[in-house]
Amino acid sequence: MSCLNSVDFNGKPFHFIGIGGIGMSGLAYILAKRGLPIAGSDLCSTPITERLRQLGVQIFESQQSQNLDYFLTATNHQPQVICSTAINPNNSEYQAALAKGCPIFHRSDVLAALVAEYQSIAVAGTHGKTTTSSLLGYVLLQAGVDPTVVVGGEVSAWQGNARVGNSNCFVAEADESDGSLVKLHPAIGIITNIELDHPDHYQSLSDVVEIFQTFAAQTQTLIACLDCPTVRQTITPEISYSLDTSKGADYTVSEVTYNGAGATASVWEYGNYLGQVHVKLLGAHNVSNTLAVIAVARQLGLDFETIASAIAQFTGAKRRFEVYGEQNGIVFIDDYAHHPSELVATLEGAKLQVNNQQGQRLVAIFQPHRYSRTKAFLKEFASAFNNADLVVITDIYGAGEPPNGISGLHVADAIGNYHPNVVYHDDVATLPQYLRNLLCSGDVALFLGAGNLNQIIPQTMANVASNQLA
Repeated sequence: MSCLNSVDFNGKPFHFIGIGGIGMSGLAYILAKRGLPIAGSDLCSTPITERLRQLGVQIFESQQSQNLDYFLTATNHQPQVICSTAINPNNSEYQAALAKGCPIFHRSDVLAALVAEYQSIAVAGTHGKTTTSSLLGYVLLQAGVDPTVVVGGEVSAWQGNARVGNSNCFVAEADESDGSLVKLHPAIGIITNIELDHPDHYQSLSDVVEIFQTFAAQTQTLIACLDCPTVRQTITPEISYSLDTSKGADYTVSEVTYNGAGATASVWEYGNYLGQVHVKLLGAHNVSNTLAVIAVARQLGLDFETIASAIAQFTGAKRRFEVYGEQNGIVFIDDYAHHPSELVATLEGAKLQVNNQQGQRLVAIFQPHRYSRTKAFLKEFASAFNNADLVVITDIYGAGEPPNGISGLHVADAIGNYHPNVVYHDDVATLPQYLRNLLCSGDVALFLGAGNLNQIIPQTMANVASNQLA
């Protein structure tokens, strides 16, 4: 692929292969708002691609080699072709770009070029990136900083996964999944935690640590969480934060109370009391994410009252404990958690909304994501569901990976060694009908995974509603 310095924002057109992806679409949105000629392809129309189309982006709803001719015909210029790690080298558009000699860049090259243009804040870490970067963008927006933001989730405050501001401040979610994190040189960097999450790309945790150490070395001011033992042992940040006052972090909390409406905590900065903060997001992990945001906002000179006021209003990004609604006394929630650590944290937070004394159940419906991850962490998945009253497992969402001999049934069996109430239903298409008879009034139904499980929530709710009418 072309080198980073060749990315041209001076008027040359861009063609995104797989423009509907959450990372690709955010970048395409920012470039389109700059008035650059943008086109792209994906396999179907979605609200994300429609939002781009409304900006004047040419969207192709199939991936064919002739799509690359659009700009040659319209502008007599070869487009700069952007792809992500998800694009197969045999993709017809990618092959056409090679044959035509188009400049080809990875998604991360475009992000790195944008990061270099601004006073940028890059939010990295195995877990919590989307929530932390979304909350940070929201706080800065509410404080009048007017940032440009690109994150890995949709946020109602800017009706999508990206916004373009008029200031020199840029908030970006920084992904380590394919190693491209090393391309970024931000003014401020955050590392929330470090774990092995992508065994399809990394051989070991030490490989992941090396990527984060390179990112840390390229960051002017690094803010990191001391609650993660790997961070504590391998990263030396300029500014630290922790939920544990004994760790000696620069930012910490005391008197934390958790409930079904979020959390309240007293915040301390370098040993000085700043004030109280209320977080609408559930669980200790989100108090930690909030501390990271406070540390950055204070670094940028914002007063604590402004920061706390904005935090108290933030309701989260889509697919991050997103409440779909209530039907027949059952609350339906979607969450992107797909790594064992994320599942544990999300279920701990969800448990706060369940009152077992009133007969309520927390029902975890989980679609494992990627065969490689499922096989590598099967033991960890097995013990991750202890806070659920009932666990429903469906088959693995492969995300383009070939099967490796493991299935959702293996996951269900492994969880069954630790949990008394586990059922397996392999077919996602018939799962709404199955859940219709399984869920009861009072349940909290939590749909978990990074695949397409959330797409069945509306049908499941409709089925439950028909029960009520019967």
